[in-house]
Amino acid sequence: MKKNIAKILVVDDDPEIVEILKYNLSNSGFEVKVAYNGVQAVKKSKKFRPEIILLDVMMPEMNGIEACKEIRNIDPLKKTQIIFLSARGEDYTQIAAFEAGADDYINKPIKPKILIKKITNIAKRLDSTENGGTTLKVADLKINREEYLVRKNKTEIILPRKEFELLFLLASKPGKVFSRDEIMNKVWGSQVVVGDRTIDVHVRKLREKLGDNYIKTIKGVGYKFKA
Repeated sequence: MKKNIAKILVVDDDPEIVEILKYNLSNSGFEVKVAYNGVQAVKKSKKFRPEIILLDVMMPEMNGIEACKEIRNIDPLKKTQIIFLSARGEDYTQIAAFEAGADDYINKPIKPKILIKKITNIAKRLDSTENGGTTLKVADLKINREEYLVRKNKTEIILPRKEFELLFLLASKPGKVFSRDEIMNKVWGSQVVVGDRTIDVHVRKLREKLGDNYIKTIKGVGYKFKA
């Protein structure tokens, strides 16, 4: 079977869940490696360089939140999609995951067919993004979609994929107000279900890294980029 572009690392301390995910993903054409705790996840990520990581939260040795933070500090993995699969459904756990650099958070129990469909859609978007590079120049920012790199004056800023895509979307039409639903559909996709605070967390992280003068909140509607 021909492999899809995406290489996937499955990380969970439950061998049964790992086996089910590996079986279904492999049969769908993906190249799959597995790990059973956060320490293994970091080590295998460095060598395997997956495009997508499916990551549990509660694991021995190093939990998923800590592993996510470490992976996000590895330069070749800045653009890797990190998706949490967890039975922990509390808002604070999901917010901690997004603050650590997660792109998505899916609650267990997992329905394999639905998950495969989501992963396939993500892989297609990754391929489309990699083959459709564009550069935006707005205000004192230069946003390079091919390199997933932002330059503010002479300073380079590397963002996690979802933060970058959110910034690119807003900056693509300065002054346009993007509704929360529009942002969710264009950045996360209509097939992905995430918490209500997901966009807010990503906007806050962008403001921390770029400054408060670029993204304006339109109460009750969404956000816009100020040129």
